[in-house]
Amino acid sequence: AKGLVKSGCTAIAYETVTDDKGTLPLLAPMSEVAGRLAIEAAGEAMRRSEGGAGILLGGVPGVPAGRVTVLGGGVVGTHAARMAVGLGAEVTIVDRSIPRLRQLDELFHGRVRTRYSTLDTIDAEISVADAVIGAVLIPGASAPKLVTRAMLKHMKPGSVLVDVAIDQGGCFETSKPTTHAEPTYVVDGIIHYCVANMPGAVPQTSAAALNNATLPYGLALADKGLEALHAQSEIGRGLLAGLNVHKGKVTSKAVADSLNLKYVEPEVALTA
Repeated sequence: AKGLVKSGCTAIAYETVTDDKGTLPLLAPMSEVAGRLAIEAAGEAMRRSEGGAGILLGGVPGVPAGRVTVLGGGVVGTHAARMAVGLGAEVTIVDRSIPRLRQLDELFHGRVRTRYSTLDTIDAEISVADAVIGAVLIPGASAPKLVTRAMLKHMKPGSVLVDVAIDQGGCFETSKPTTHAEPTYVVDGIIHYCVANMPGAVPQTSAAALNNATLPYGLALADKGLEALHAQSEIGRGLLAGLNVHKGKVTSKAVADSLNLKYVEPEVALTA
């Protein structure tokens, strides 16, 4: 961030471009991919050959299915839950938005359990889960630490934490970035999967999905330059919301607060 400020460039961040519904259209495709990959990663890490407890997520007739707890009911969490439900796992989604929990209950026709997010709820759910998917996001800011190291002792040995929020610092206290080549490590008997840029594992799918979402914004910038950010259109408003740095000024409050830098409103920075 300091390098961008020093350069004097104009920087627009994928993860803070918003649409008129308040969602993140450029982040959504990668969140969809990451959410689905998270369940694949959890299933593989749960195998005994990978150090896991040796549980099949979907179970088989006469044997209970694996239990998956998804922390966060946004795009990542929804797609993770969809994959887990499709495999036959028992799924719980934890979120702090009651309206979102209602939407998820309707979306999955009661097939998933929904719980309001509190520290006690999280502690209770991870203690019975075979896999926990960290799917929380605060646009432009560091992810909150929802699972502390002390809480790991309440989890079942060989269970799996998949931290999809690792690109924003991770939502588990014991998370540290890993790679596709060496994706997991163990802390207190709990397997951690914390691969940064998870969609990079499936580049053909990820690139196509990202290009589909990005193209209209790229064309607007190519056609109008900075004037595109002043356009009274959904794309223009989205680009303005995505502006993080302009001529040495930080124009994203979340970024400024996270890095203890001075914040300047985007409209003010553009007219200075």
